Amino acid sequence: MSSPRNHGSSPAEAGSYPDQPSDRSRWIVESRENRLRAVLDPRRPVAFWVEEERQADGSIQSGITILIVNRECPWRCLMCDLWTHTTQRPVEPGDVPAQIEFALDTLRSPARGWIKLYNAGSFFDAGAIPTVDHPQIARLCRGFGRVIVESHPRLVGSPTWRFRDALDGCLEVAMGLETANEEVLGRLNKRISLSDYDQAARELKGMDCGVRTFLLVQPPFMKPSEAEEWACRSIDHAQGCGSDPVVVIPTRIGNGAMERLMRSGDFSLPSPSLLERVVGYGVKRGRGRVFSDLWDLERLAAGDDDVKVIRHRLEWMNRYQAEVGAS
Repeated sequence: MSSPRNHGSSPAEAGSYPDQPSDRSRWIVESRENRLRAVLDPRRPVAFWVEEERQADGSIQSGITILIVNRECPWRCLMCDLWTHTTQRPVEPGDVPAQIEFALDTLRSPARGWIKLYNAGSFFDAGAIPTVDHPQIARLCRGFGRVIVESHPRLVGSPTWRFRDALDGCLEVAMGLETANEEVLGRLNKRISLSDYDQAARELKGMDCGVRTFLLVQPPFMKPSEAEEWACRSIDHAQGCGSDPVVVIPTRIGNGAMERLMRSGDFSLPSPSLLERVVGYGVKRGRGRVFSDLWDLERLAAGDDDVKVIRHRLEWMNRYQAEVGAS
């Protein structure tokens, strides 16, 4: 298979995506144009809710998801729009535990299968979540069977193991691999290689931590004709590194940078049917759970896609890890 190529604007074109990694963060920030950052209370989470998720043993468990307020992620990945719900300066010690406590007290839910602490960045970035707060966060997570946090692969290390040891449940770390195509991965401003992800996954598995992986369907700089095969190969790669589950995310617009890449021909939106085929591939392989991210799916609808029917089938696959009608 040939590697995807940049088939849009040339490097010499004014305003085109920089070839030099050192210039990319500036270009990404400039692309935000008039998009505004939300006004946030550092002692209240962005959002929180109870949801169900299929477990590795086939059971359906309820758990709690909390979206934590913290500073903007320093990596500034090309496709990310989570910066709109971050602060411009680090939160103070005690702020993040206060957010978690507020969510748990408000929900008062008996759901204790798992808790996701998602934070628009990396849990193990001390500038986002102060390390001194880890013991208190661990205490607030007592009684949950599994604690799921997000981290950049390069931040997996000794703070991870100390936090794991403070928990009375299992630790699962979610990492964005995005794509197993090294050429495309290198252009996303994530500043990791495939080997960086592999090493982090290997260390996590070696320390009895779970691995959850986020993958993009049809990221920028990838030919649409190659998107399905690369997404399927990326599922295989993540599962080969022990990731269960794998979460497949259709690449979206909304941060300014992706809109610029659409205009230059370097990105086009994936269709809901493409997402369904990719998730179906992973489900049929049966090597581990493969979930689809259904947020804002309707915005991807194009042509003759019946997005309501596709959403139903994807919801079914998320819950049962089988295609609709399969026994």
